[in-house]
Amino acid sequence: MTRLRSLAFNLLFFGWTAILLVVGLPVLLLRHRHVLAYGRFWARTTLALLAGLVGLRHRVTGADNLPTGPLIVAVKHQSSWDTLACMLLFREPAYVLKRELLRIPIFGWYLLAAGMIAIDRVGGGGALRTMLRRAAAAAAEGRTIVIYPEGTRTAPGERRPYQSGVAALYERLGLPVTPVALNSGLFWGRRSFAKRAGTITVEILPPIAPGLPRREFLLRLETEIEGAMARLGREVGAVAP
Repeated sequence: MTRLRSLAFNLLFFGWTAILLVVGLPVLLLRHRHVLAYGRFWARTTLALLAGLVGLRHRVTGADNLPTGPLIVAVKHQSSWDTLACMLLFREPAYVLKRELLRIPIFGWYLLAAGMIAIDRVGGGGALRTMLRRAAAAAAEGRTIVIYPEGTRTAPGERRPYQSGVAALYERLGLPVTPVALNSGLFWGRRSFAKRAGTITVEILPPIAPGLPRREFLLRLETEIEGAMARLGREVGAVAP
């Protein structure tokens, strides 16, 4: 039954996404706020399909930990689900994402028009400076900078080094960083066809105020996210790292 429901969802998801990409082309001529609103519509309808066909829903705890004004959100990244949810959870999100995504036909145009922060992961110092400049511009508009601190999706129980990009944003922008843990990978796995019924938990942790030394900041960020990840894993009977 899980595979059958997953097949139905995947077919409708890709079909619905293709329709919206084509129908929404005129939106690309508007301001990024309108493109983001269209993206939120896509995310909301996709999550509704997921709930209706697969029985996969989500709950959010700690929402009152989100500061007002511009901020940086450091999100554990386990699943494609995360990119959908962040569109709805955070105010005018500007994702830090790999530049290769801009090359996806049509979809990449939406990312560009929405003001996402694309970086060349092998571009060295120049890529880092470009990221910081674009992130500063987004923050000046009151947007939420969303970054995945490990730089890629990780499977449940897996840990990768936290990258310097999140520390550079923290130092340069002087904004609070809100850590976010989730257990989406237990239900919608990385590169997985199957989607499991259940409830994904997103835990928004207290923000880390600006001003800490880089090493102390990274250690605290990783400790808080991974500690919450272990708790969330145990909640659904997973093996905690």
